[in-house]
Amino acid sequence: MRKEFQDIWDAVTAGQEADLVRQVDGRRVVRRFLPPERLVLLGGGHVSLALYEAALKVGFAVTVADDRPAFASYTRFPEAKEVICDSFENALPQLNIGAGDFVCVLTRGHKDDTVCMKYLLRGNEPRYLGMIGSHRRVKGLFELLGEEGYDKERIARVHAPIGLSIGAVTPAEIAVSICAELIAARHALPAEAGLLPQQNTDPDALRFLADDTRPAALLLVLATKGSTPVKGGALMGADKLGNAAGTIGGGCGENQAILAARRLIGTGKSQVVTVDMTGEVAAMEGMVCGGTMDVLIEDLPVEEE
Repeated sequence: MRKEFQDIWDAVTAGQEADLVRQVDGRRVVRRFLPPERLVLLGGGHVSLALYEAALKVGFAVTVADDRPAFASYTRFPEAKEVICDSFENALPQLNIGAGDFVCVLTRGHKDDTVCMKYLLRGNEPRYLGMIGSHRRVKGLFELLGEEGYDKERIARVHAPIGLSIGAVTPAEIAVSICAELIAARHALPAEAGLLPQQNTDPDALRFLADDTRPAALLLVLATKGSTPVKGGALMGADKLGNAAGTIGGGCGENQAILAARRLIGTGKSQVVTVDMTGEVAAMEGMVCGGTMDVLIEDLPVEEE
């Protein structure tokens, strides 16, 4: 295995972040890989089930808590990291909510909402905290919490009513609105010199890059300008035959970069290519995004034993 990429995969699967560092044109570039963030769903009803399914697809590790056996089981949530069937008073201390967690309060009623919010506002503040409910119900609870002395600034940071305002009505639509808000919160990261913005972990791409049984190339988006399908940090692997894993946006732009990678494989070199999706170039190639991407392409030879 290619040790650098295998080490990254091992770190991420152990719940740790890991960095891929490159020097490009005299500057240090860092592509960070983050382990799946924990999403805690307090309540296992219909919206929670739809949100669980959506959140899994975008890389969250989901934990569910509910006091009803029919709504808190691995039969209902088979791919959940953890399912707790207990009262919210008992379940919340077991969850050990931390600063990196995303928490959604989706209980079946005002009483349980109040129990959860009081506990959460006393403890560590999670990275994201949202609560379902009508504007009237949310306002009433928050006024009560403020009168009881809970931190009003923390209360103001709660996403409530939860989810983006897209007119969602059904559980599936509400789940989409919440998941979109979770993604926005996940990508609201502080700026750091040299750190590329896209930091998700693509298991297929990492496994492909770690496999040293065949020569391959790393393709890493360093920078984008204008309208592009991905941000800096998007990456993929490709081999001489055109097999690939991961994506840097798909379409003609990605194909252009893969062709460059296939030519580079076996040379032991690296280069930065610019994929142009603007003006006449875009029109001729059928690319409609209207921006440019600088892509680092690096030969990854088969490693010797």
